[in-house]
Order: sequence, then structure tokens, then C-alpha cells
Amino acid sequence: MRLCGVGDNVVDRYLDLGLVFPGGSACNVAVHAGRLGAEAAYLGSIGADPAGDLVRHSLAAEGVEARWSRYGGHPTPRADVKLDADGNRTFVDYIPPTEDLRLSPADLDYLSSFDLVHTGHTSLVEDQLPDIARVTKVSFDFSYKDMEYARDLLPSVGIAFFSRARLDRRECAEFAASVLALGPRFAVVTCGDQGALLASEGRTVWQPAVPTEVVDTLGAGDAFAAQLLVALPAAPAEVAMARAAAYAASVCRHHGGYGYPADLDALYPPEETP
Repeated sequence: MRLCGVGDNVVDRYLDLGLVFPGGSACNVAVHAGRLGAEAAYLGSIGADPAGDLVRHSLAAEGVEARWSRYGGHPTPRADVKLDADGNRTFVDYIPPTEDLRLSPADLDYLSSFDLVHTGHTSLVEDQLPDIARVTKVSFDFSYKDMEYARDLLPSVGIAFFSRARLDRRECAEFAASVLALGPRFAVVTCGDQGALLASEGRTVWQPAVPTEVVDTLGAGDAFAAQLLVALPAAPAEVAMARAAAYAASVCRHHGGYGYPADLDALYPPEETP
């Protein structure tokens, strides 16, 4: 499989640990897909600052092709992360991107060489989704976004991911059916430590969460998506979902979306005080 993550990259700052990790949904999925055997690429706007250097280095180290990305003078977006005693992450601050990713005809021609593009609500390419869908299949992470946001985007999406931790299994199935009615071939609803549901026309697969020692839940959803996207074309749905749950559980055992820790003070030196 050839998969390209399109859109967001960030650095996640763990203030209590004094560490910074590269991340962002599109970046995370591309890296994990590459680790799982896909030919992976990333197309986004990477900042020309120490944090951007960390993102760029991590992609190169993972063999993720990023030659089509932009490298500008803008600062790298960042998210400040807090972990509770159970490893559940909360974003306490977020500095969003200051530069939009605008896809040119040459970009779209490049994307047409991929089997799948993965993007999502944090990538800010919603208005370009129909253009991407015209050249290749699209996977989109809606996370906790509501149907008012999703309705006009779903006809351009082949695989739609939603997070709905408060829904039970029956409610997940009903929600997934409403998603499928708007166009996607697959609807995936993740429900935190309950499990996840995959729905396609005429069938659903429920996968319980895999127990694990949780250090940090950040990036687990992206890891789940990456494994499912890589496995689904070649494996039965039940097998693909089981692999996705196991892989997501493994990612919860370490900090950051996919590793590459850097010293917080080195990337963001404390202000000098008199």
C-alpha cells in the first residue's frame, strides 16, 4: 500500500517531563503506516525552526517521504500535554498553524500516485477534500466532531473515523449507519477503553479494547487508524480490527505519538530573568 498523510504536524510538549515529541494526526498515521509495511509519505507545511527540524528529522529517520512538503519561516504548531495518573492525556494549550496548506495541481497529481490519503479535522484542508477525492481514496479522522461538521465532507470520504467514548455498542452501530448513509464505504467508531466498531454495507464488526499497561494514550487513535488502513485491504475485517486494537495498545506503553523525544529547554529555551 502507498499511503500519504496530508495536513497537520505539531510538536507535543510534555511540560511535566521536560520533553517534546513530534506528532500531529497526519504525521502520526504516515509514520505508523510506514512501520507497518506501507510505502508512506507526508505532505504538509513544516516550520523552519528547531521544532520543525525535529519533525523533519523524525520523518527522515522513519523513511517517510516528505519531499513534497513545504518548509517555511512560520513557527511549528504545538500542543501542551498533561497526563493523569492513568496515562490519559489532556491538551491544556494549543498554538495552531499560521500557514494554510494549499494543494496545487502538481500536488494533486502527486497524490494520485497513492492508494490512500489520510487527513482529518486538524489538518484544515476541508475545502480541498473533493479535489483530493477526485484523484485517490480518502481516509478522514473526524474525532469528536459532530454531524453538522461532517455532513458535507462525508461524500468525499471512503473511510470515516469518529471518536464517541460515551456511546454504547448499540448506539455506535446506529451512529455508524448514519455515517454510511452519507457516502463512505467504511465507518469506524472508536469508544476509548470499551473498544471500536467497524461498519460497512450490511455488516458490523465490534472489537474490544486490548488490555495494556497505559503510560500515555496520546497517538493511540492514530496508531489504530494506521494499522486498520494497512490491514483492511488484505485481511478480513475481524482480523484487521484485532490487529488495530493490539497495535494501539502497544503505542499506549510509551510517551509521544511515535517517539523521538527532545529536550524541552533545548527547543524552547526559558526566558532569561534578571
